[in-house]
Amino acid sequence: MLLDGIFQVKTCGFPPLEDRDKSIALFGGLDFFGGGTLTKEETLRLTELEKKEVNDMFVVISDIWLDNEETMEKLGMVLDGYENVEVVPSLFVFMGNFCSHPCNLSFHSFSSLRLQFGKLGQMIGAHPRLKEHSRFLFIPGPDDAGPSTVLPRCALPKYITEELQKHVPDAIFSSNPCRIKFYTQEIVFFRQDLLYRMRRSCLMPPSTEETIDPFEHLVATITHQSHLCPLPLNVQPIIWNYDHCLHLYPTPHTIVLGDKSEQKAFKYTGITCFNPGSFSNDSTFVVYRPCTQEVELSAL
Repeated sequence: MLLDGIFQVKTCGFPPLEDRDKSIALFGGLDFFGGGTLTKEETLRLTELEKKEVNDMFVVISDIWLDNEETMEKLGMVLDGYENVEVVPSLFVFMGNFCSHPCNLSFHSFSSLRLQFGKLGQMIGAHPRLKEHSRFLFIPGPDDAGPSTVLPRCALPKYITEELQKHVPDAIFSSNPCRIKFYTQEIVFFRQDLLYRMRRSCLMPPSTEETIDPFEHLVATITHQSHLCPLPLNVQPIIWNYDHCLHLYPTPHTIVLGDKSEQKAFKYTGITCFNPGSFSNDSTFVVYRPCTQEVELSAL
């Protein structure tokens, strides 16, 4: 409103959130993950296959400091536990940071990290059922080795991961963020200490009428903004040509926000969102069952 020639804002809110089904309907079944256009028959077939995968389980672990002996011992305990269950996890998602301190560009740091990844490969290789039946996905953290801290971040350098791949040839080293297709579901993984950075850049405190939980405020913000990192470019630079990699349109089924803050899970407008917590600091991780979108907050 205008008051004495001055434009005054009485209230400020988010743009409305568009329902995923409405977004998909607008594009006639287009697969936004790059698979072309899905017919109704193909979608129904995938839905039926998805319903049968009730035992599928993802283990998501964030902040795995390979240079920390205690962290590696705890990770060994997790792998030992899942090696002996009746149905092993179909996917392990290991998110950075993979070092307890920011990795600089010196050869010593890179060669040391290369050896540590090699030890992790040996640890995984020592669990034959996991090595044979599970897949391992690695997503770099904000302080991991790479050409820059600009988003999106490319996969970990091949020099660092070569030793691990000798033991786990099928290991996948992805960008950050990373997207997974599980039959009809779209799952987005993003490793960034986003909650702290968003709160630091907050000009006005969020309303506490509906919730006082900062994580719930964060989830509402990124989903309504349809962007994983709606921060000013001077706070978080983004490669302009690849900004679409951070878009959340149409809204995915699941968003995994790897953050060093407290472990949390929250379902918002049908979207499952969770933070597995910091494994190295809090010994926390998450078990996710995509068939039912069930989140199990776990800890050692």
